[in-house]
Amino acid sequence: MNSKIVRTWTPKGADAVAGQGWWLIDAEGQTLGRVAGLIARLIRGKHKPTFTPHMDMGDSVVVINAEKIVVTGQKMQQKMYYRHSNFPGGFRAVPLVEHMRRHPEAPIEEAVRGMLPRGPLGRDLFRKLHVYGGPAHPHQAQQPTPWPMDTVAEATGQNR
Repeated sequence: MNSKIVRTWTPKGADAVAGQGWWLIDAEGQTLGRVAGLIARLIRGKHKPTFTPHMDMGDSVVVINAEKIVVTGQKMQQKMYYRHSNFPGGFRAVPLVEHMRRHPEAPIEEAVRGMLPRGPLGRDLFRKLHVYGGPAHPHQAQQPTPWPMDTVAEATGQNR
């Protein structure tokens, strides 16, 4: 038999670092869940042909205009964010509208964090997310490439 052994290519650490870039996403007028899905996909590196589940193959993402994100239906009043101080009576529930007023970047951060893997890899990936409430950001030196926002639906697989 003249069969040739074909081995699966696995990226090394240097391969992962070499292909990392920066993306700029303008969240103005975008739906929270759809833009969070796109961000998680870019941070994870699933848009690259070299994606490897156990490695950090993704890019850094800068999100601007987080305060202008939209949600559908009655989520602004009905969606709640919960926390507990671990003291008796320490349960707090804050509606999305109040949460965005206090921390405009928090809903995007929390939505993306929920879409990333748990554990050390997920924590490292989350550090690559930079969210800002307004249009200004301090990452001009990294020259982030603007993501074409008309492709959010196709990038997240929503147009199937």
